Amino acid sequence: MRLLLYRADGNTAPWVRDLTALMPALEVLAWDGGAVPACDYALVWGAPAELLVQLASVKALFLAGAGVDAVLKLGDALPEVPIVRLGDAGMGVQMAEYVVHAVLRYFRRFDDYESQARDGVWAPLPLADKSDFSVGVMGMGALGTPVLDALAHFGFPLRGWSRGARQRDGVACFAGTAGLGEFLAGTRVLVCMLPLTPATHHLLDRAMLEQLPRGAYLINVARGALVAEPDLLALIRSGHLAGATLDVFRNEPLPSPHPFWGEPRIAITPHISALTVRADSVRQIVHKISALERGEPIADVVDRTRGY
Repeated sequence: MRLLLYRADGNTAPWVRDLTALMPALEVLAWDGGAVPACDYALVWGAPAELLVQLASVKALFLAGAGVDAVLKLGDALPEVPIVRLGDAGMGVQMAEYVVHAVLRYFRRFDDYESQARDGVWAPLPLADKSDFSVGVMGMGALGTPVLDALAHFGFPLRGWSRGARQRDGVACFAGTAGLGEFLAGTRVLVCMLPLTPATHHLLDRAMLEQLPRGAYLINVARGALVAEPDLLALIRSGHLAGATLDVFRNEPLPSPHPFWGEPRIAITPHISALTVRADSVRQIVHKISALERGEPIADVVDRTRGY
């Protein structure tokens, strides 16, 4: 069997080593331009259109990440082959760590204490009532679930919103357009973990964010284009929103003149909330290739009509 490998960062050697160690029968070919050799499978991340359009003969196209929007934007130019994204692959724990840190930082008012410390002020601040400090997670899938699990240990009232109806112990669940307003109105900290699709592009605009209670806080670890950035900034400056922790942005790297850099109530990180763990990813991909070779179904096949 042959697998074509491409990574935009050029870091293919460790992936070749790990893939062949787990599946010696697999010949891994790193693509660096030009015609694509005959291959059974392809594994890509950040692949250019000129490569993707040449993959019509592979049995499956694997993505070295959970996000699929960058590939699906090719639309009809994308070959009609199964596209398989990564499941958790070590990212769930990282995402939970990031979100829990951001929630606790806001809840315990550490930004306020840092500001006081810079001014040499010693002044204990009132602590919010945890029973009134609800955390709502938009997107209850493979990465949203471990985030909810991690938050449950701290006793916050938990809320979850998803496109289709879900049930989860200890979580007030809402679904679809009909449930979105009620979900937002009762959420003190909003954690965005939705996939980017045509339906979710700029979903969190002024009209949506204004449905959050005054003093609410946003954490976005999904995709930058889910949020209308000028609307978010305006609502923070007006005082309707207390602030935000943002790991993703419409344009990355975030341009140096962007107004987010100068807003102290916005915490910025460079898209690091959940990095791909190569060892976990390789094991998952090899397992799926083996299943496909046996004619068995696999998980995480992208539904192009839904966008994830």
